[in-house]
Amino acid sequence: MRMIFLCMALVYLAICVMFSTAKASELNCLVEAVYYEARSEPFVAQLAVANVVLERVRDHRFPSTICSVVHQGRYNKKGQPIRHKCMFSYWCDGKPERMKEIAALKTAISVSEMALNGVVVEITVGATHYHATYVRPHWILSHTFMELGQLGRHIFYLDTR
Repeated sequence: MRMIFLCMALVYLAICVMFSTAKASELNCLVEAVYYEARSEPFVAQLAVANVVLERVRDHRFPSTICSVVHQGRYNKKGQPIRHKCMFSYWCDGKPERMKEIAALKTAISVSEMALNGVVVEITVGATHYHATYVRPHWILSHTFMELGQLGRHIFYLDTR
């Protein structure tokens, strides 16, 4: 058991070094995701959302950059996201992305920087999925998703495949 935790710590240390040199555009994409997905949530819940984005970047089943992860979805022939066909709902909800709440933006920046520097909310370790408590996505019915816990109004899941 100790060996597993030691290995996980070493993996996260390597990831921490890798992400400490993230480009400004990648930081901006993480800030954007945290802001639009969780700005009304407590700080730790926002950090959990950032952790999921970064976990997806590390997972071979998802794109390998932060921007590609948060902008993942279906696009039309003109390159526009198709409404309600994105991994992160804010990206294709049809609303413009304008961060007007300064305090929430500052928090999203702090959260994103912490996540990029390796701060992880324990219950999100390995989580690649989450959803708000007021929705029930079809994928939670799959036996491959294990609920890890809830923070704020988001429930986090591990995909056991």
